[in-house]
Amino acid sequence: MRGKKRLKQFHRILRRIKSFRKFMADLTDQELSHLTVSFKERLKQGESLDHILPEAYAAICEADYRILGKFPYDVQILGGIALHKGMLAEMNTGEGKTLMATMPLYLNALSGKSTLLLTTNDYLALRDAKEMGPVYRFMGLSVAAGVSRKANKAFTHKEKKKIYASDIVYTTHGGLGFDYLINNLATTASKKFLREFYFVIIDEADSVLLDAAQTPLVISGSPRVQSNLYALADFFVTTLVKGRDYEEDEGSVWLTEAGVKYAEHFFRIDNFYKEEYFEINRRVTFALRAHTLYEIKKSYMVSEDGELQLLDGGSGRLMAGVKLSGGQHQALEAKEKVRISPESRYMASVTFQNLFLLFPKMSGMSGTISDAAQELLDVYHTEVVVIAPNHPVKRLDLKDRYFKNAKEQLSAAMAEAAAIHKTGRPVLIVVSTIPQTELASAYLVKARIPHSVLNANNAFWEAEIIKEAGQMNAVTVATGMAGRGTDIRLGEGVKELGGLAVIGIGRMGNIRQERQARGRAGRQGDPGSSQFFVSLQDGVLEENCPSKLEKYIEGKRRISTGRTRRIINAAQKTGEEFAVISRRQALNHDQVVRFQRDLMYATREKLLDGGGMDEDILLEIADKNIERFIQKQSHLTRMSFQRYILDHISYRLDGDMYNIALENAGAVREYLLRLVKHQLRCQEQRIGSTTQMRRFMRVAALTAIDEAWVEQMDYLQQMQAAISGRAMAQRNLVFEFQKDALEAFEKMKIVIWENIMRNILLSNVYIDEKKQLHIIFP
Repeated sequence: MRGKKRLKQFHRILRRIKSFRKFMADLTDQELSHLTVSFKERLKQGESLDHILPEAYAAICEADYRILGKFPYDVQILGGIALHKGMLAEMNTGEGKTLMATMPLYLNALSGKSTLLLTTNDYLALRDAKEMGPVYRFMGLSVAAGVSRKANKAFTHKEKKKIYASDIVYTTHGGLGFDYLINNLATTASKKFLREFYFVIIDEADSVLLDAAQTPLVISGSPRVQSNLYALADFFVTTLVKGRDYEEDEGSVWLTEAGVKYAEHFFRIDNFYKEEYFEINRRVTFALRAHTLYEIKKSYMVSEDGELQLLDGGSGRLMAGVKLSGGQHQALEAKEKVRISPESRYMASVTFQNLFLLFPKMSGMSGTISDAAQELLDVYHTEVVVIAPNHPVKRLDLKDRYFKNAKEQLSAAMAEAAAIHKTGRPVLIVVSTIPQTELASAYLVKARIPHSVLNANNAFWEAEIIKEAGQMNAVTVATGMAGRGTDIRLGEGVKELGGLAVIGIGRMGNIRQERQARGRAGRQGDPGSSQFFVSLQDGVLEENCPSKLEKYIEGKRRISTGRTRRIINAAQKTGEEFAVISRRQALNHDQVVRFQRDLMYATREKLLDGGGMDEDILLEIADKNIERFIQKQSHLTRMSFQRYILDHISYRLDGDMYNIALENAGAVREYLLRLVKHQLRCQEQRIGSTTQMRRFMRVAALTAIDEAWVEQMDYLQQMQAAISGRAMAQRNLVFEFQKDALEAFEKMKIVIWENIMRNILLSNVYIDEKKQLHIIFP
């Protein structure tokens, strides 16, 4: 109901936009492009973006036509309105979402604020920036791509600053995420390159906001000390018995009470959950997950040179350079008996869920997003609107065919593909995993049918192949996400044969992925067909169906098609429900991290901007540190008194300290504060400049914050993974994580205060002949 009301409003705006069409068409190129200057001036005078939208959209539509030869359809304009309003627009594959985005991008760029379009891979970002760039430049705006055609190309700080200073930026969601983290690790204000977030359009929004929502983007720093516990924990886990030593349910696994006692006996410790045995707990947890929740050729692959590489669950493609967090990757390497890679410390991390919640205006577009409308509204507070296609869909979606086992399923699917191929119609065979692409390809080779296989992690290569999938006689085997975002246009004579035929092998993880696969055929009113071949051995059943199906799979017991359908559909529904729960739980976990991250980044920003640290603040911090030191001493000795001074205030001891009555807490506190003030004056005399002294204090404070935050981030990431073991005690894991994270945060604040004082008072600091500040921290 709400969506229909929204569309009614959008149609009124559409009529106003179209009323300017003749006016825009009569303008010269110079007059049309000069409208950008006029619109910006009107915004400065107080008009809103909503107020100038009809004219601005009419202007950019005319520019699209003059530069690209394409005038946006009414449905594209409606979608463009929805995007500007901060909504998620569902539009069928092939409806021209790239052209549609020029309207809201142009309008919001007029504000002078950051305006971004994010795609799922480098190829699409570069393609869209290249194809649409001439339109924006014609209208007087700058445009840039935040990714490079060269895989290993890293932009310099200067290049990144120039990219993000552009009016409109096309980049990937992963690229932006890492740039956000890098930007917030900057040690000076001049090293920051991102503008404040404002407006973003997310292409293939369901893939990013849902399927990849829990993916943590991580920047790692110095490696941890390598431990031999990985191999020992892996061996220990292989001796466990399911049901007795551990339990597994809905993607989680944990030790039972008997398993915990066995672990304590095996590792010769008195309490498996004691803080001092956290590393043992962590390694065992990851090893148990490695053996129960991760499967080779489904979750990861091992290359010929022994490198363990993850597989993207949505696309079935290799994820080069990506590693599981907290030690899970190393646990998998121990399981597969390959070289264990160094485990690095976390320096910064953010999930896509929390990254996009940072934008005041977030919108997105996809061919399959309405099925998750409620979840998207709950998590991102963003509405979904469905835009009708420009031409009615003529694709024929045939009924699914059901089979007992994978052998019969594959045989029937490939026989159907071969039969369609004989007619000359192009065939797209969609599967879920890399092994399935290999099986399908082997069948086609045996049948002597020429074909292409898309299961690599090369978006440029995939896009070129998928473009040709609609040509006469073409047969293409692809994982679900391969080549997504690239239209499959029909070759000459293919329409008359019935268009592209999509054959899906296996029930997919959710309805959205199946709709995406079907949507490859029948673009812009073209003919086409789709049909799925499913069986009781599909991956979705292995993960979400508790029933024992072996007797049916092996043919020992008969099963009706109706019951097969109900079992498979129920398993998919269970999987979808679990995915929603899992995403919400991850969001709850990350909200804790987000609160801490936002607070730390705000503190850093204040310091970088020149504020937040002076003598009064240091004395206040020192007073708290000294008070805490005194309270911790049940009986203050001369040795501990001297040690505190040497570790925190000064490397020199004066004779006055021996006259202090240590049993008098007030006298101790007064003496130590006096010593802090003296050391502070000494540091300023060495530097010789009040301005440079303030700069030194800011850098010292920033260093203390960064070092403590790196340790905190590293601990939180480990704890989030390891805490799953507490499910055995029927505890609320989110509450447990929140409690532990808060305790860790309080400890971190104390460490920061102590290190700020140490860095300022004990650093070796001097100014060289070039007036450059040099600091050697203690």
